[in-house]
Formats: sequence, structure tokens, C-alpha cells
Amino acid sequence: MPRALMLQGTGSSVGKSVLLAGLARACLRRGIAVRPFKPQNMSNNAAVAADGGEIGRAQALQARAAGVAPSVHMNPVLLKPQSETGSQIVVQGQVFGTARAREYQALKPSLMPRVLESFALVGQGADLVLVEGAGSASEINLRRGDIANMGFARATGTPVVLIGDIDRGGVIASLVGTRHVLDPADAALIRGFIVNRMRGDPTLFAEGMREIAARTGWAALGLVPFFPELGRLPAEDAHELAAALPVPRAGAGLRVAVPLLPCIANFDDLDPLRAEPDIALTLVPPGAPLPCCDLVLLPGSKATIADLGALRAEGWDIDILAHRRRGGHVLGLCGGYQMLGRRITDPEGVEGPPGAVAGLGLLDIETVLAGPKRVAPVRGWLADGAAEVEGYEIHLGRSAGPDAARPLVRFADGREDGAASPDGRVRGTYVHGLFTADAAREALIRGLGGSPAARSHAAEVEATLDALAAHLEAHLDVDRLLALAG
Repeated sequence: MPRALMLQGTGSSVGKSVLLAGLARACLRRGIAVRPFKPQNMSNNAAVAADGGEIGRAQALQARAAGVAPSVHMNPVLLKPQSETGSQIVVQGQVFGTARAREYQALKPSLMPRVLESFALVGQGADLVLVEGAGSASEINLRRGDIANMGFARATGTPVVLIGDIDRGGVIASLVGTRHVLDPADAALIRGFIVNRMRGDPTLFAEGMREIAARTGWAALGLVPFFPELGRLPAEDAHELAAALPVPRAGAGLRVAVPLLPCIANFDDLDPLRAEPDIALTLVPPGAPLPCCDLVLLPGSKATIADLGALRAEGWDIDILAHRRRGGHVLGLCGGYQMLGRRITDPEGVEGPPGAVAGLGLLDIETVLAGPKRVAPVRGWLADGAAEVEGYEIHLGRSAGPDAARPLVRFADGREDGAASPDGRVRGTYVHGLFTADAAREALIRGLGGSPAARSHAAEVEATLDALAAHLEAHLDVDRLLALAG
């Protein structure tokens, strides 16, 4: 087994993904060949790996922090929640099947050999593998057959550092409580703890750190203050996305509204837009109407038909049609693109019972949800030739119709993608990452009447990773932490 260290948490969203990315960048800056690994992830925010297939977006960011290309083996099991049929299971980058929660519990042990195979492959040529757990280490009700936390740590002999989140409260009880509910052999693998997201005077929690260390026997590795630039990095979960979004900028020239759909996917498409000074991006939660805006952006979805139903239940379809009548722009990405058409057909019951539903009717196209699933990086140009596009596709389904004669993107291999209404105010595409390429983002913003900033989105992400690494070096005992790796 490769030399490794595992970060587990007292719960979900305690900052494991971000801390691992920061530590990976810190290792890279120290000249250590480091690789990220997460045995099992649950997220609809996926990325296309360099070796084909899909992994969690967080592992793609961690690979970037480590200075290496993302691989499907960095996240061998990815669960993508979808309505009706439970979660889609992706194993080593490829769709394995679907299962409900209880069915997946029975399936997990059979996936451990694939997880261990990927772990060994990731470790080849690496000085260190940083492993991220999933959810909570204290979920002893799910311990049997576990492949994500202590089950993996025991199988590989990987030492563990436990992370608690002080910002949500009860961090002493969550860390000490974890120590007492774990099987002794599991607890013996935990070598230290980190308290994350401290706000205010850190000296006020010095006694708390000593109490945790005394009651658990674990080394106190650091109290990490809240990292204010966190919102510049891709969020893994939709609720983190909502928390990270700033209050829309007053006086911004371009107003963009994004309905928060239940199965929103690949929402890091929004990151380059919300960093634009001249854009006020509003993520609209359920129960709120879509505000007056210049652009309604329908994001990707893991369950297009279910999310279209949710959109109608909120009355957002009425808001969108009124916005269109006022001359507003509408852009659909992947699942959002499919919703804009006249009809969506699911003949094989991919998302639920076989059938068909009416779309919003804003594009003259129809979509059939059928395989094979397309997972691939793409490169090309906006159809008007204005700028280069570099992104990726992760979608099931084919869309065709008269409006597809006006594509949004032309690929380098000669294919065309997307559709536009005759007046160009309603457009859609299957391409994710459309706004990441600076020239394409600038061209699209200008076409909407906005004023794009002269900025490099990629450079800003790199600078944020460097700042995160420096932040952790200042507040963690990184030397001691790395020495714990087995």
C-alpha cells in the first residue's frame, strides 16, 4: 500500500474536501509528489477525468491542487443522487447501475476490491496519498461493509486525522463523542484531530483544544480559522453553493437568475460568472419567485424530468415565460437545455417510469433520454467564431429539432452542439465549463449587454489554492501531520 494519511470528519460538510485540497497544494509547494483519493463520494457535481469517465468535482480540484491530471481512480465510487430510482453508481469512472440506499448498503462490500485496486494505482509514483473520508466517521450503524471511512482505513492500515467544525457548534462533543462510539480498533487508527472554521479570537478555544486532546488521547494538530476566499473554489454540494454565494452586487450591469433545482448538477458552471464584477448572480431558492433579470440560467440536472416538475411546482415556468415575453434571455446548460425544448421522452425509464413530458417550449427541439452516456472533454469555438471553448460533456440523451440548426458550439472534431431560437434570445448547450474559458465568457457576457472584466478565471483558482495552502501552513502543524502518514 502507498504511504497515506486519511482525513475523516465528525459529519458531512465539515471542510474535509477543502482541507485536503489545501494540504495537497502545501505538499506540492514542498516538493512532495502527492495524490488525492476518495474511496466513495456522493455528489452531482462531477468532472471528466483525463483518463475518461467521471469523478467528483472535489477530487478534480484536489488533483489540480496536487499539480496532476485527475484520474477516475482518485474517486473509484461516485454516487449521483437522482429522484425515483435512488442514486446512480459510477465505478472507476463508468456507470455501474442504480440502487436505493438499502440496496447500496448490501452492494458496498463487493466494491471494496475495486476501491483497493484504484488506491494502489493512485499511489504508484507518489510520495504520499491524501485520502478523504465521506460523511461522518461515527455512523456506526453503517460500519458493516463500509468502504468510505473506517472500513477503508482498517483494510489499508491508513492512519486517520479527524476533523470537527466549530462553526456549526458542539465541536467538543462531536470529537469526543466520536472517540467513544467507535470500535476500539477503529479508534486506534485516529492519530490526531483538527478543528476547522474558527471565527473570532482563537485563544478563546485553547482550553477546548486541550480538553479534546485529554479526553481522546489524540494529538491536537491545529485550529484553522475560517478561510474567507472559500467561495472562489468549486462547491461540492448545492447547500454549500447557496452558502458561498455573496449578496448580489448593487449596481451591477447584468442580472442573472438561477433557480435552485432539487437535483442541480455541475453547478461549478456558475463560478466564473459570480466572480465577474459586472454580474449580479442570484441563486433563487424554492418558495421565491424569479426576480426581474437580464438572463435566466437553467443549470444542469441529474434528474431532468423530476427537476422540470419541481420548476413547474414553484411557478418558475410562468416566471420564465413572462421573462421571455419581456425580451429577456434564457440559457440552458445540459439538463437545463433539455427542459427548454418541446418534449422530453424517457422510453427506457432512465429517470423513472417510461413516458414523456412537455418541456417549456422555448426551443424547437425534442430530447430522448437514452444511452449511451457521453462523458468526454470537448474543445471548439462558439458557433459565431467569436471565441474558443474548452469544457466537457456529462449527459444522457440526444436533442434534435429545427432550432438545432443554430448551434451554440462547434467542436474541433466537426460536431455541433446546442440550439438557439430564431431571435437568439433562448439558447442551450450540453457543454459544461462554457464560462471557464475567458474569451468565451467575455464574448457571451458582451452578447448579453454586460461588461466583462479582463481576468483569468484559472489564474484566480490557482491563486486561491496557494492562499489556502499558506493559510493551513500558518495554522496547522503540517510537519507533524505529514509525519503521521503510514
